[in-house]
Amino acid sequence: MNLKTDADTETVKKTEEKENKQKLNEDVKQCERSLIIIKPDGVRRKAVGDIISRFEKAGLEIERIRVLEMDKTIAYTHYHDHEGKPYFDRLMNYMTSGPSIVMIIKGKDAIKKSRELMGPTDPAKAPKGTIRGDYGTDITINAIHGSDCLKSAEREINIFFGNYL
Repeated sequence: MNLKTDADTETVKKTEEKENKQKLNEDVKQCERSLIIIKPDGVRRKAVGDIISRFEKAGLEIERIRVLEMDKTIAYTHYHDHEGKPYFDRLMNYMTSGPSIVMIIKGKDAIKKSRELMGPTDPAKAPKGTIRGDYGTDITINAIHGSDCLKSAEREINIFFGNYL
């Protein structure tokens, strides 16, 4: 009879371990990471504190943050998929025109929440109360960048924080 009790106890332990692993996997899936860049115009306009507080008030956490003056190599690595488009040279000049704040944010639905906080890429279409609606000037000079999907977030985080992770 003792053997059956030990076997039952072992089965319960294994079931609990499996449930804990499933819960951990669900928590990890819900805790996304995204790269956010407060672009040079956002820094120049002294909007950094307000922008960061919007992410924090939305329940997102800053995992890493740094000030970076992008050189052409980093800017190109990040924006190379826009090469050949009419706005590419302007974008490169703009992103290398002064310091940016680069951060990894994390939390449940971080990408979706950050995209909502930022508003549409074109500030003319971004409602007031969104970051681009409040601070953006035009479709290129729009105060902020955020990853648009998990795959982009992983690639972008590696570009700006690969040596630090």
